Amino acid sequence: MQRTTLEDVAEHAGVSIKTVSRVVNKEPNVRQATLEKVSKAIAELNYRPNLSARNLASKRSHLICLIYDDPAAYELPSSGYIIKMQEGVLKACKTNNYDLLIHPCNYRDKHISSEIRSLIDHARPDGIIVAAPLSNTPRITKAIEATGTPLVGLSPGIKTRSHSTISTNDSDVSAQMVEYLVSLGHKEIAFIQGDSGHKAVASRFDGYKAGLKAAGIPLSQSLVISGDNSIGSGELAGMKLLKRKQRPTAIFAANDDMALGVMRSAKKLGIDIPGEVSIAGYDDITLARLVYPALTTVSQPLATMAERAAMFLIDRNGEQHEVIRSEIIPGHIQVRESTGKPPH
Repeated sequence: MQRTTLEDVAEHAGVSIKTVSRVVNKEPNVRQATLEKVSKAIAELNYRPNLSARNLASKRSHLICLIYDDPAAYELPSSGYIIKMQEGVLKACKTNNYDLLIHPCNYRDKHISSEIRSLIDHARPDGIIVAAPLSNTPRITKAIEATGTPLVGLSPGIKTRSHSTISTNDSDVSAQMVEYLVSLGHKEIAFIQGDSGHKAVASRFDGYKAGLKAAGIPLSQSLVISGDNSIGSGELAGMKLLKRKQRPTAIFAANDDMALGVMRSAKKLGIDIPGEVSIAGYDDITLARLVYPALTTVSQPLATMAERAAMFLIDRNGEQHEVIRSEIIPGHIQVRESTGKPPH
């Protein structure tokens, strides 16, 4: 079957080939009536752009690269966080006829900068989205900036003026979670910290402390346990907290993976959730809704954040120089079955 060409679409729509090209490449200043006419012709003829020719003509690769910490590096990995990011970037790419290249890597590797530079030399992406903790690792972001490739840092947790960023209100919404637990009657609220390399996750501990202070509850370091964002570290932390004679009535983990680990510990010890202990997390990964009891958590708009990051790179309208932008997309508390009033 013969492939539909740009000329076929132009003839069918009754416009010039240049006009069809402008619509396909999503160039600005195309009249709405013309846009609708050409879009209809494209759909009726089932036209698919020749990506190689389009890339040569526009001098763009129409490729976005997503770089993130490889979950396989952890003892009990979870891919929920990664899936949400990919979902958001893919949505933007599909809408705009872009391709997505994913690159998981070990951000602790001393050769990571060279690895990423080689990736850029080979793929020549139009832009790169870097997820935490890589987004707050200067040697990685600087290595990308040195290549001149546009960069968006996802959840960097630190301020920067050298590249665009997309963040959420980690500290504020974590304080709100503590306030919610206090409103149920909890006073012994433990917190499981995440990987110290994740600056955004560290901000959640700041929110925990702020929430306690707002409620007039003194901070007890004995109720603060360190984890590494994995399910396994959450399970270990949960065991330490729940085996205590005077155990906390609520446990707030800095991410859902660790909260799910705490739930595993509670189940193993025969401790009822939420009858004997309330558990809350952060991120709202898919598994948080599927476990029983369903996990109360902070719904981080990660898919939306990733989609906006991709649009920062795609929607440049032919600009020769990268425009540095930053955006905060707020999260909110999602109350489910894993939290309730403290035991009498």
